[in-house]
Amino acid sequence: MDTVLSSSSSLVVRSTLPPVRSVSSPSKLYSATFSFNPSINGLRRNRLPLLRSVSSSTVPKFSIQCGAIKEIKESEFQSTVLESKRPVLVEFVATWCGPCRLISPAMESIAQEYGDRLVVVKIDHDANPKLIEEYKVYGLPSLILFKDGQEVPESRREGAITKPKLKEYLDALLETISVA
Repeated sequence: MDTVLSSSSSLVVRSTLPPVRSVSSPSKLYSATFSFNPSINGLRRNRLPLLRSVSSSTVPKFSIQCGAIKEIKESEFQSTVLESKRPVLVEFVATWCGPCRLISPAMESIAQEYGDRLVVVKIDHDANPKLIEEYKVYGLPSLILFKDGQEVPESRREGAITKPKLKEYLDALLETISVA
């Protein structure tokens, strides 16, 4: 039997049907079960009471935050990366790339942690072939740091990387470009 839990005042719903979707919030636990209770000739098969409709005031509100990384296209590359006043770390990724998905949480964390010193953007490999060709991106994920419209020498990094190594890589690059 599945239970729907909420931090609101005693909203508990029980169902014998398997959950179809669960939703959670980072600050509080909210779970929701969406299911279908079939009937035969208007009679419920399992004779369980039907769920009452819940007013919108009792339903918890959810917000979706995409994180600190902005996904850009070729048309935005000039204004977002090349004309930026701050250094820009560009992450080239693809939806089918396993290592890209593997480093995604570390990249989100880095984007938040280094947000005052650096802009982090993501570029989809498949949707932006001109950029892939122009910057000769051969492996995924690829990281390239840009400053003042130019690729920072020796900033190119390909493949999965752990968060500590990523921080070490960025600290060294940011120190190099701040001295120059």
